Amino acid sequence: MEHDVVQLDEHADALVLRLARPPVNAIDLGVVQALAATIERIAAFPPTRPLVVTGAGTCFSAGLDLKVVPQYGRHAQRAMLSLVNRLVADLYGMARPIVAALNGHALAAGLVLALACDYRVSTSARCKFGLPEINAGVPYPAAPMLVVREELRPSTARVLVLTGRALTPAEALAMGVVDEVVAPERVVARGLEMAATLAAFSAYGRIKAQFRANGVAALARIVAENADPMLDRWI
Repeated sequence: MEHDVVQLDEHADALVLRLARPPVNAIDLGVVQALAATIERIAAFPPTRPLVVTGAGTCFSAGLDLKVVPQYGRHAQRAMLSLVNRLVADLYGMARPIVAALNGHALAAGLVLALACDYRVSTSARCKFGLPEINAGVPYPAAPMLVVREELRPSTARVLVLTGRALTPAEALAMGVVDEVVAPERVVARGLEMAATLAAFSAYGRIKAQFRANGVAALARIVAENADPMLDRWI
């Protein structure tokens, strides 16, 4: 299945979701809608079939399209916020193994998308990882902030969120943002290898659910109760 900006390919034993909105795979309402539709499509596959998430070209995703999203009216911004929260909750709570194959820059919402995955493989090519929302004056939706807190060490989250610092792949590895760094040509292949490794564990989905139970429950409440202060005023 393929959308204009999100592609889903079936490999022998895995699925590959690819963001495809050049040049930097920036995220707008259309991308979020396409991602949500693709995640719904993925749910129809057996939970033992792993997913690899990557980007087209040499960028994973540079985050929100700040040329477009701040121009949305209140209705469109509320719709996007609600959908972002649901998308992050669905991805983070998915039983199947999910590996992020970071082929380039992963910034802001792009890095949040990677953090919602189970394991993160980074390119060794020159690129940046970070949460520069503070530089752009963009507050976090509730679900992305929760995932940042759940997935990053407290000291790492504090530095990235409150300073907007960008990390090299080596720095991201040292600070626990990514799990391994490989040559650029190996990123997706290594992502598929790791996805297969995780999928081989028969109890993977059950143990993942145990491990993420508190975060997944909190995300479910955000979605069910539409409990996001940013819905009143975001950007």
